[in-house]
Amino acid sequence: MIRKMGIEWHLRLKMAERGLFHTSDLVPLLAERGVDLSREQVFRLVTQPPQRLSMDTLAALCDILDCQPGDLIEVKKVSRPVRKAAGPARPRRRCGAPRSAGRAAHENVFQAGC
Repeated sequence: MIRKMGIEWHLRLKMAERGLFHTSDLVPLLAERGVDLSREQVFRLVTQPPQRLSMDTLAALCDILDCQPGDLIEVKKVSRPVRKAAGPARPRRRCGAPRSAGRAAHENVFQAGC
């Protein structure tokens, strides 16, 4: 069984606690700390959990919001474990059963070894 983990991203909540209600408010604050992100990148950072996040960006966010990384990122187990599924079973051809019409005549020679 595979244990599936995920995260909850609390950046929007932490921003609201500090009175920052627009994603564009973060752009100049990040730039002051040497993190140059476009408005679109900051919007995605706020509205979606990031798949990758640089340590410089995380440190800047923690400084801006006066919090620790654990306040922004909460690790959670996904509701149920996921079991690795085997691929679908492929039906086996019976020995002597004809194949497609175009190949059947050609392969009759090899069917003796089934």
